[in-house]
Amino acid sequence: MVLGYTAKYRNFIPVIAKAETACESSGHAVSDHFAHTRKMIPTPNGGRRSVNDVHLSRYACYLIIQNADPEKEVVALGQTYFAVQTRRAELSQSADALADLSEDQRRLFLRGQVRVHNITLSDAARGAGVITSLQFAIFQDHGYRGLYSGETARDIAIRKGLHSGQHILDWMGSEELAANMFRITQAEAKIRRESVINSAAANQIHFAVGAAVCHFIIEELGGTPPEQLPTPSESIQQLQRREQQRLEAERQPSLFAPLGETSDSDE
Repeated sequence: MVLGYTAKYRNFIPVIAKAETACESSGHAVSDHFAHTRKMIPTPNGGRRSVNDVHLSRYACYLIIQNADPEKEVVALGQTYFAVQTRRAELSQSADALADLSEDQRRLFLRGQVRVHNITLSDAARGAGVITSLQFAIFQDHGYRGLYSGETARDIAIRKGLHSGQHILDWMGSEELAANMFRITQAEAKIRRESVINSAAANQIHFAVGAAVCHFIIEELGGTPPEQLPTPSESIQQLQRREQQRLEAERQPSLFAPLGETSDSDE
């Protein structure tokens, strides 16, 4: 069999069952993607016998790959292929979404993305032993120090001239937000990939990723260091109010969900 389940077909049945469950849970009709039939196969004595078979749609094939044994090389390759294709689609959609937006709208879009990814980074850090609020603040500062040539979150706030309660991420332009999103997503990926189990190692990874992003921006792209990028004259909240007013005037639904209160995981 293509996926390596060659010894006994019955070993493949649980994979099909899990894929069918995933199909149903995602709101699709199982019968539209999995067609159970029977077919005739030759026997060693020259006869033929009937065996179970199943016809799969393209979507069913995807679910089969995702639910098969990743220790089988062909399955691992298939899962990697779909992960790469999904990421390419996400990047393409993000690029398309940003292409026609103004700088203010890009800031709104990216700030929302950064907030979401900061939550997933927080979850990865927690799994690595970053538990308390103090530990998390130290963890975040390691990332900022790497990206901002040694500056902590407090140093960045002071440089931007922010008051207590004003969040540094709300006072970044789209280029600066994009650099931070790259830091956040890559730090999360590395922490999870390396199965980090202590806060000190998580801190060092966050710093190293931040520094690598900074090096890439400056040395590889010839770009502006994040600490030298200008601070916008309006906060994200001010832009959001203005955007909401514009949309209400045009009687259109907003593309940007309210940011709400800043939590420890969004620093």
